[in-house]
Amino acid sequence: MRFLPVFRALGVIISIFGIAMLAPLGVSISFNDGAQTAYDEAIAITLFCGLLLWLGASRGGTAELRVRDGFLLVALTWTILPFFGALPLLIHLPGLSFTDAYFEATSGLTATGSTLLSGLDHLPISINFWRTFMHWLGGLGVIVLAVAILPLLGIGGRQLFKAEVPGPMKESSLTPRIAETARGLWVVYIILTIACALAFIAADMEKWDALMHAFSVMGLGGFSTKDASLGHFNSLSIELIAMGFALLSGINYATHFLALHQRSPRPYLRDAEIPFYLGVMALSIVGLTAYLMVFDVYESVWTALRYVAFHCISLATSLGFATTDYAAWPMFGQLWILFLGSFYACSGSTGGGIKMMRAIILYKQVNREILRAMHPRAVHPVRLGGSVVPDGVLHAVLAFSFIYMAIIVSLTLLMSASGLDIVTAFSAIVATLNNTGPGLGEVGPASNFSSLTDFQTWVCSFAMVLGRLELFTLLVVLSPAFWRK
Repeated sequence: MRFLPVFRALGVIISIFGIAMLAPLGVSISFNDGAQTAYDEAIAITLFCGLLLWLGASRGGTAELRVRDGFLLVALTWTILPFFGALPLLIHLPGLSFTDAYFEATSGLTATGSTLLSGLDHLPISINFWRTFMHWLGGLGVIVLAVAILPLLGIGGRQLFKAEVPGPMKESSLTPRIAETARGLWVVYIILTIACALAFIAADMEKWDALMHAFSVMGLGGFSTKDASLGHFNSLSIELIAMGFALLSGINYATHFLALHQRSPRPYLRDAEIPFYLGVMALSIVGLTAYLMVFDVYESVWTALRYVAFHCISLATSLGFATTDYAAWPMFGQLWILFLGSFYACSGSTGGGIKMMRAIILYKQVNREILRAMHPRAVHPVRLGGSVVPDGVLHAVLAFSFIYMAIIVSLTLLMSASGLDIVTAFSAIVATLNNTGPGLGEVGPASNFSSLTDFQTWVCSFAMVLGRLELFTLLVVLSPAFWRK
């Protein structure tokens, strides 16, 4: 059968995901929070399905994954895993529909952070642990984790890794073997997660809350154990820690890996995205703080600076935590921080959006066209980090940007046609497509996505997966050409 290698690899990934559920099961047993049965059943179902698929597909041989197989496997993984991730929620939480459970799990695994659950403060600790743990797994990619293991099982991972990881890492491996690359990225990820959790503990956050919020911060997800999100703690030190680690997680993990491997800060200095990354944030914080002071939103400039800095960083990196209801700001301020999430995170980071590298290339391409209009015969190559950007890359970025805008418009119109007001419809799509979390209107920071109909919830779930796979991976699989021999 043509796609047997895909189903075999998918079976392995599902089985690994089932094993990952042992973590919240252990938490449930330790705290005796009443959710143990949900994990027992969810683990049994997940492992049964995964092993059945793996063993069934293994009868067809052990053929290597092709490039086309990699695209299909990535798309199937990110659409099927949320079903299994939803099982503990669906089994334990009474009254939760399959649609809502799938949405919550999709939001967790895609590190979006949009939620439709309330009463988070009173949920069993293992349920909140599982929600945030899905952020952590999905942040760098369940696929990348599997790439480190699949070669040991006779399943090559290079095509899979290229289909999953965007940006510069598509072009070259950081180490000679792709599995070493994946393991290296996870080492950096784990080190930063531990450091973030310890920092939260040092800031007087309870240990389990610290760990779960560290999962969310490093995955740039945004699920919290509190209905009031990080605002529950009302702590400047906790907010500063979240901002600092969110900024770190928004930087290309390849850069972190190289800096650790070389034991030198030089990779950060050579990263072409970082000057824009820091510059855009500094200008946004200063400009928006001044804007809010003009409109007397806050009495003190320091209060304004505190809230503006936190929410600019939180939404720009696609973390999605909130400490106040920024829906009370003038509409420009709300739209600006939502807009930042569309492009701010660096390529190869756990953030969402079109990524800073594509935004830089678009800016330089526009500038080149302006110069060409004035000097038609002049040669103005687009450069990034001292290197000339090939025309093929420019065309790909332009195509991606067009598709990105077309999808936002199309899905916004679809949501609006289903009965939502335009602000809620637009912001819900932007927030889910960019994996940001909260939007505006009915899905703003003071509420959640529970008011959406089932149809609207499925549209948002689709947008989350589409955004997590940076559009092309899923669109390639959905195209008729993909299925032709």
